[in-house]
Amino acid sequence: MGVYDRYILPHLINLACGAKPVRLQRRKVVPQAQGRVLEVGIGSGLNLPFYDPAKVEKLWALEPSDDIRRMAERRAARSPFPIEFIDLPGEMIPLEAGSVDTVVTTYTLCTIPDAVTALREMRRVLRPGGQLLFSEHGRAPDPSVVRWQDRLDPLWSKIAGGCHLNREIPALLRQGGFAIETLETMYIPGPRAMSFNYWGAAAPD
Repeated sequence: MGVYDRYILPHLINLACGAKPVRLQRRKVVPQAQGRVLEVGIGSGLNLPFYDPAKVEKLWALEPSDDIRRMAERRAARSPFPIEFIDLPGEMIPLEAGSVDTVVTTYTLCTIPDAVTALREMRRVLRPGGQLLFSEHGRAPDPSVVRWQDRLDPLWSKIAGGCHLNREIPALLRQGGFAIETLETMYIPGPRAMSFNYWGAAAPD
């Protein structure tokens, strides 16, 4: 791991993912989490202030990056509910089938190398009747924006820790075995190639 990836990139990700428009998106979905919760890609812990402690019994926080996870661990020290960190990627969730009430994923599916495999793992650990809450950026509906997303994506993914601009989030969810229950979309403030957002809830299909 180079100097950029270890010392610079984690702070850039924390800064970008903590911007006000992104915080507002997190606020729309995270408070709905309840029971035994798995957050896939907790990153630096930016969702932690938005969980409702009256609803959350326990949080499993999955994050494969040591440097980013340490930021989340510092934020987790103030948590009113127990948090257990898991230092594995989303494609490898070491929890029993049906052991989770809610899965939360925010600005994560853009980065996981094999997002469909990860989603199938999320589906496996969700109990019957459980719910996946998501807020993600991805492929825009406008052809002119998509052209820029496709042009920029190879370079962007290299400098942004594997983040992809042009993933079709609803299609990934369906391929991962989920039925979308609610879905909203819009451009949030920012460069249009990077700011088309999807958010909502899905259940195991």
